[in-house]
Amino acid sequence: MRYAVLIAACLLCACKEEVAQAPDPLPLTEETIAHYCMMNIAEHPGPKAQIFLSGLPDPIFFAQVRDALSYLNSAEQDGYVAAFYVNDMGAAPSWEAPGAENWIKADSAVFVHGSDRVGGMGAPEIVPFSASEMAAEFAQVHGGAVVGFDAIPEDAFLGPVAALPPAAVDEE
Repeated sequence: MRYAVLIAACLLCACKEEVAQAPDPLPLTEETIAHYCMMNIAEHPGPKAQIFLSGLPDPIFFAQVRDALSYLNSAEQDGYVAAFYVNDMGAAPSWEAPGAENWIKADSAVFVHGSDRVGGMGAPEIVPFSASEMAAEFAQVHGGAVVGFDAIPEDAFLGPVAALPPAAVDEE
């Protein structure tokens, strides 16, 4: 009977699922390279994103939030997403300097899509904020809709990029 209890205890321990803790975001540096364009993302305006895949020590960085969302919904994405962070643009010094350490979890952010702002690679950007009030203020000035993470429409990041008027690219 003693062995049966010991075996049962061992099986319970083996079946116990460990809860993986999300890695902390890494700060942007002058050497941070974007996944798709392989360019230094510090040289590009607008919010950035980083995605940690399980088993990899470093995140994949993206020059635009739109690019990160496209990656997550593409066949290229392989592996379990351990963490997904975006710049909080409410805490950003400016559009040109979105911040090195103002990361928030993407699934808890509020986003503005459909605004007149373009991201680092020149495509319309999906702009993240930690506070819905800041997102609403941004949308009043730049247009667009304020939505939660799960409500971002796929065509905002998977749809074709239309030609943008020069004013949208040259602002700020």
